[in-house]
Amino acid sequence: AGSGAEEGGARAMTDPRRRLRESLARWQAGDMTTFDYLMQLNLAAGRSFNDLTQYPVFPWVIADYESNTLDLKDPGVYRDLSKPVGALNATRLAAYKARYEDMPSPRFLYGTHYSTPAYVLFYLVRQAPDLMLHLQCGKFDGADRAFFGVASAWASVCSNAADVKELVPEFYGADSSFLVNRLGLDLGTRSGGEVVGDVLLPPWADGPDDFLDKLRQALEGEHVSGQIHAWIDLVFGCKQRGEAALEADNVFYPLTYEGAVDWEAVTDPMEAQALEEQVQEFGQCPRQLFDAPHPPRRP
Repeated sequence: AGSGAEEGGARAMTDPRRRLRESLARWQAGDMTTFDYLMQLNLAAGRSFNDLTQYPVFPWVIADYESNTLDLKDPGVYRDLSKPVGALNATRLAAYKARYEDMPSPRFLYGTHYSTPAYVLFYLVRQAPDLMLHLQCGKFDGADRAFFGVASAWASVCSNAADVKELVPEFYGADSSFLVNRLGLDLGTRSGGEVVGDVLLPPWADGPDDFLDKLRQALEGEHVSGQIHAWIDLVFGCKQRGEAALEADNVFYPLTYEGAVDWEAVTDPMEAQALEEQVQEFGQCPRQLFDAPHPPRRP
């Protein structure tokens, strides 16, 4: 009986790995969408829609939110998926690196993260205002910091030294309600006089549903399918930690990595609470799933 229990335990341990290998094989062969595969990776890495500190993370894939039309066959409209958001702007990256060189150990490039509860609700406040009010002690964030428009959000993650956030799965889903202020929330007025209402969409989008449809087409298209493995290396794979992360300009604040805190060694309740608050504030990297470079999708 003991042997059977041990074998059952071993099978339970290997099942997630086997499912991951099966999903990878299906995605490579074109039998699984990129959206579904990224969701599988998020779930395998401990991300959940029920936990804002571990919310699923998806990449920005489009880099053009200004043009009147969007040609998905043009490589120039896409973001470079081989680089983390913080490395997309060479001038900003140089400033990060200069600070890194002068920093005492433990050093990091980015003092902010690509996914935190505040960033998730930045995108979803129109759909989940109660969660934002709870997070912000009963009030919405300042109007100048709200999700006003897609173009301005993209411009911020490409230039603001304190903004390297990625996207959430909703940008590639079918429910566009998070882009529309259907509840008539008072989200404030920006310093330039603009009222924060529905999310301002790119000129090439014929409404919220069309915007999501075009992003999904981009995600599932040939260009992203041929590049997404590089982003997986950064977020879930071999370039998430260590020397490879440093070479890829992908080093975040130490507390954001799984296993950074030995919770059993923290005996002071006040210290434990402070650490938990820090972990929530700084965001968390997903569990690392791959040690070797992720294979590309087969053409």
